[in-house]
Amino acid sequence: MNDEAGLVVNNLGEMSKALAATDDPELIQEFLYSLFTRAEADEIAKRWALVKRIGEGMPQRAIAAELGLSLCKITRGSRELKKEGSAFKRMLAIAGYEFVEKQRRGTR
Repeated sequence: MNDEAGLVVNNLGEMSKALAATDDPELIQEFLYSLFTRAEADEIAKRWALVKRIGEGMPQRAIAAELGLSLCKITRGSRELKKEGSAFKRMLAIAGYEFVEKQRRGTR
């Protein structure tokens, strides 16, 4: 995506500030439904669901089957959760979800 003029950065930043400034979840939900098409809302909801499932420790193939998403999208979400200071982890915590660290095979 070409963002030489800062259109994406500026507008996402502005929307983020507006969303953070309200304590009205119903207004935010109404805004999101107004902003996105039905297909876009579906895609975003599924991506949030996949982040929650990964955070719960659900296997990637099971997530793909449940949500009808590609393993590529799920792998991307998994990588984002593993990053230091992950925004996904922080948002899960704000939403009241606990992230389950998966143990590597062969360890206890």
